[in-house]
Order: sequence, then structure tokens, then C-alpha cells
Amino acid sequence: MSSKTTNLCLPLKNVMLFAELVDRVQNRPRHLPGMACFYGPSGYGKSRSATFGAHRAGAFYVEMDESFTKRTLCQKICIELGLGNAVKSSLPDLVGIITDRLAETGDRPLIIDEADFLIKKGMVDIVRALHDKSQAPIILIGEELLPSKLQGFERTHNRMLDWVAAQPCDLADAALIADKMSDGIEITDDLVEAIAKASDGRVRRVMVNLEQVVTFGRTIARKKLTLKDWGERPLFTGEPPKRRAA
Repeated sequence: MSSKTTNLCLPLKNVMLFAELVDRVQNRPRHLPGMACFYGPSGYGKSRSATFGAHRAGAFYVEMDESFTKRTLCQKICIELGLGNAVKSSLPDLVGIITDRLAETGDRPLIIDEADFLIKKGMVDIVRALHDKSQAPIILIGEELLPSKLQGFERTHNRMLDWVAAQPCDLADAALIADKMSDGIEITDDLVEAIAKASDGRVRRVMVNLEQVVTFGRTIARKKLTLKDWGERPLFTGEPPKRRAA
């Protein structure tokens, strides 16, 4: 198995948490609100979990960025909904078209990733309106402070069915990823534990460190690597390099 394999299909803690959240908003009683929030620090694997969850639930997935306007967001949602021919419509028409399609699709959730940009760009109310008019499940994914930021938008905050915090990548998760990325090399528990500790709960850093370890194992033609074999070689922690002496 190639060390380039991703962890998207692994039952990591956050993958399971997000899947459970999707189930709750999909199967909620109809008198309850259908918005939810999945939040946590960068690198915890939120987007990977959402991608897996979206595929599993047949959800619609849109990832925002700094350049989005209200119109851009609605156009991206239209395209995801299979309504690409509507992207030249006016903003009010786009909202109506999206609302109608979401209502038609029933329980298929709309997932909006990097949702902190909704607040930064003044778009929270438009997403809340999509939920209110369609009653479709909508899940926002963002950074650790997203729930507190949403408190400033009372009408949206009151539509939240649940808030789920992404969890740090622990030893059990790191072991699953190590097994997937090992490329036929046995990585012992003590080395996996050191990787998990150095990575500070960040899935991305775990994967970077495992890639380094597997590359080292291939270089020295070893089929088993221990912490002793790794020795004093540094593991990636995300800390910037120290200033060098002139």
C-alpha cells in the first residue's frame, strides 16, 4: 500500500463524530431546527471528516474562501445542487432557486466548510434564510471560535440543533493512520506514540511525520521501525525554525 494513501476512509474519531452529527440533523423531528456546527482548530481533520460524511450522506458540500461574495456563495451552491444553468440569475433569484431545490431534496444536508468566512463577509443571514425557507439540514464547519462568533447572530444561533467539537488526533487515531500509510513497514507503538505527541493532535502533522518515518524506513531498507531506530531525528511539530546565528 502506498504511503501516499489518505485517511479519508478511516474510522477516525472526528470522522465518526461528524457522521453522527449528520445523522442527527437528517433524522431530527420536524419541529426542531436543522442547523448544526462542527468546529475545532486547524489541522484536526474537520474537512476530511466532512468530505467522508458528505459522500456517505449524499450531502451537498461547498468550501468557502476569502474571495466569496453572497453571489459567489449562491452560485457555488447552485453548481453543487446541479443547477449550473442558474448561476447568471440575480441574487434574490438564486436564493429562491436554491431554496426550492433544497426543499425538493428532502434530508440531504448542505455542508458549508470554512464557515468563518460567513461571518467575516456578512453572509450568515443568507444561509439562515436558506434553512428557514427550505427546512433542509445545514451544517457549518469552522475554526474553534466559530460558535462564539455565531452568538452575535441571534436568529442563526437559535437555529442550531447541535454543536460538535472536533477532537485532537490521539494515539488510537495515529495508529490507524500509521497502519494505512505504513507501506508495508511495521511502525511500533512507541514510535507512533512519539509521533502523536509531537503532532499536537493535528491529523496533518501526524501524516507529515509518518511520511518522514516511512521514507526513512525505505531508505534504510527496514521492515520494522521503533523509536530507538528513529533516534534523535526531529519530528515535525509545526514550530518555525529557530533563528540561525549570523
